[in-house]
Amino acid sequence: MTVRVVRLGSPRHADEGLRIGTVRRPPRGVPKERFAADDWYDLWYPELSPSAELVKQALAAESEKEWQAFVRAFRKEMDAPAARHTLDLLAALSQRADFSVGCYCEEEARCHRSVLRALLDERGASFAAEP
Repeated sequence: MTVRVVRLGSPRHADEGLRIGTVRRPPRGVPKERFAADDWYDLWYPELSPSAELVKQALAAESEKEWQAFVRAFRKEMDAPAARHTLDLLAALSQRADFSVGCYCEEEARCHRSVLRALLDERGASFAAEP
C-alpha cells in the first residue's frame, strides 16, 4: 500500500486509489461532477494547501532563496496541530491503503506538493515507486 504525489488533472495510475486535491481552489471552469471523472481529484482537502498569502509567495518566487523562504513558511503552517495530525494520519494510511495527494503545478520541485512529499516521508509514509 502506498501514497503517490501527483499532478492533478494528469491521467491516473491503475493502482492510485483515492486522489486527494490539496489545493486552495477547485479547478476553474470544471463542473463539480467532473472533478473525479476528469482526473482532477476525488476529494478536495484545502487544509493541506498553503494559505492564500503563501500561494502568492510561491508563485512570485523567482530565486532559490525566495523559494526556500516559501518552503520554510509552508512548513511552519503545516506544523499547526490539525495539519500535523492530518499528515500523521496520511502517513499511517499509506501503510494500509493506496491513495494520492496532488496539486495543479506542472513542476513538483516548485510546488507545495514537494514539501508535502518531504513531510510525509519524515513521518514514515510508504511511497509508490516512480515510473
